Amino acid sequence: MSKPAPHSASASARIGALPPELFFICSATAQYIGAVIAFNLFDQLAPASVAWLRVISAALILLAFSARRLRAQGKWTTNELVSAATFGIAVAFMNLTFYLAIDRLDLGKGVAIEFIGPICVAALQTKSRRNAGALGLATLGVVILSGFELGNEPLGLLFIFLASACWAAYIVIGSRVAQLNRGVSGLGVGLVIGAVVIAPFGAPQSGPAWGSPSILGLCLLVGLFSNALGYGIEQSIMRKIPVRRFSVLLALLPVTAVVFGFFFLNQTPTFVDLIGIAFVLTGVIVQQRDTLTPTSESA
Repeated sequence: MSKPAPHSASASARIGALPPELFFICSATAQYIGAVIAFNLFDQLAPASVAWLRVISAALILLAFSARRLRAQGKWTTNELVSAATFGIAVAFMNLTFYLAIDRLDLGKGVAIEFIGPICVAALQTKSRRNAGALGLATLGVVILSGFELGNEPLGLLFIFLASACWAAYIVIGSRVAQLNRGVSGLGVGLVIGAVVIAPFGAPQSGPAWGSPSILGLCLLVGLFSNALGYGIEQSIMRKIPVRRFSVLLALLPVTAVVFGFFFLNQTPTFVDLIGIAFVLTGVIVQQRDTLTPTSESA
């Protein structure tokens, strides 16, 4: 019975040796499958309620998946609980404000604007001229995108900037939670607390879901794809790479969002949208080069 263990360890090692970009593609795909399902639910259920049920579903899935490990790990310290709670609240508010935003903005455009949070985190992690240029390019792209929304959807723009701030907090705090070495149980515990905190926003309009097994089932799928799988994969990556590189690799998300919006939501980006997104991604590429340059890592 002890012979399969080396093979299992070898398989895990091979998976762990795969490039982070591949895991990000899997994470991005899972997250935006969930986003497409959620967007199509907005006609039946308020976006805030979809976000709330998404967080609840993800928390239940993650806690069920990690129940045995939770029992084996023993009592949580105060520091661990505070870290998990802060993380879960940041994720819950990120989900809430993001759904309120994409109810008003195109998915790809919204994610591109939201990306200013991660690029700022990456920028603050290193000091260089290239880094300043990267932040400038990303900011210009966001200005182009948001400038054309200001007159039409100021509320959507407000929500996406709030989501951007929450995304930045998710990266910084999530890195600490990942280092707790409690697997996805830390994410599950955090999301339980996050669900309680955003309940005043999501619960009041959630009535239609409780009388419809199909709506509840779709919300469960949203939680599974967007949070349990998407964030679960990201947590494993956070344990292996620095926060700065993680922030930059998130650039794959705006690209994925544009593709999913185009193919599944009939959201065709305009030429100006593509220019704005291009500036954001150019800034990310510049920052990525700085991240991977040996001399910058030692600075």
